[in-house]
Amino acid sequence: MTDKAPAAPLNAGALPDPMPTRPPRSQWQDVWRQFRSHKGAMAGLALFVFIVLGVAIGPWIWSASPTDIPPVVDMIKNRDMRPIYTLLWDSGAKTSWAHPLGTDNLARDNLARLMFGGRVSIAVGLTAMALSILLGTLIGVMAGYVKKLDGPLMRLTDLFLALPLLPLILVASLMFREALAATFGPEGGVFILVVALIGITSWMQTARIVRGDVLALKEREFILAAQSIGTSPRNLILRHLLPNVVSPIMVSATLGIAIAIITESSLSFLGFGFPPDFPTWGRLLNDSVDRMTLYPERVIWPGMLISLTVLSVNYLGDGLRDALDPRIRGR
Repeated sequence: MTDKAPAAPLNAGALPDPMPTRPPRSQWQDVWRQFRSHKGAMAGLALFVFIVLGVAIGPWIWSASPTDIPPVVDMIKNRDMRPIYTLLWDSGAKTSWAHPLGTDNLARDNLARLMFGGRVSIAVGLTAMALSILLGTLIGVMAGYVKKLDGPLMRLTDLFLALPLLPLILVASLMFREALAATFGPEGGVFILVVALIGITSWMQTARIVRGDVLALKEREFILAAQSIGTSPRNLILRHLLPNVVSPIMVSATLGIAIAIITESSLSFLGFGFPPDFPTWGRLLNDSVDRMTLYPERVIWPGMLISLTVLSVNYLGDGLRDALDPRIRGR
């Protein structure tokens, strides 16, 4: 009787499992891929980066002063110059390559004032947006997570939503301008005042969005599991709730930049913003209204920059909303 051959293992002859050739794809790679497929968002990103780089680096390249008034003789000679491109239809226009976008009635270079004003306007927009997002996120998380605070905080939100914000900002600007200017200087005081007023009056939408998401997340299984193992409320909020409400916060942040820039421009245009010798896009519009029929480019350029910046930020918000929504991503 012969011995039987040992049975072959079940996976005999099977090929070994191939080793992974690349790391697994992360969620942020999917977000970026979806964002890149949004043509409007990519165009908005390119335009916004171009404007930010222009106002940030431009004053270092273009050395003309945006605020200094030249001596009287030079001022009379160089004031009210037209942009170079006006030579296309008016060969006798007063122009100079030293001032490609012309000068104002005090012979200050318009290009330098546009770049410097954009730096101030975008800085106000970014800082005010950060303040409003911080307040909105804090109030929204507390209202959604702590049941006892939900009613009072939401009634406070409703109160701010019911207030006429622009008149309120104008009154507060008149009340606190002098005190802040005396403490931090004319420009620094007005910057703090404008940022604080815009940030304090524009957090309500973010708070409502974050509260709704926290209320929905609070009943999810992973939150209940974290609570069952004794996770502290602080760690629960920081490690589990906030990472899951990042997408609406980022969308609100992009839209908040546009709102802050428009509000600052409105304040400066109405004369309640920065001092007359401190240019912003809104201030340039205010200074140019009286002579807009003779020099329309002085209104067109700051108005166009405000519009393009707000438009690019809005397209960014649309792209981020689509990319961060898992129901849309991958379509």
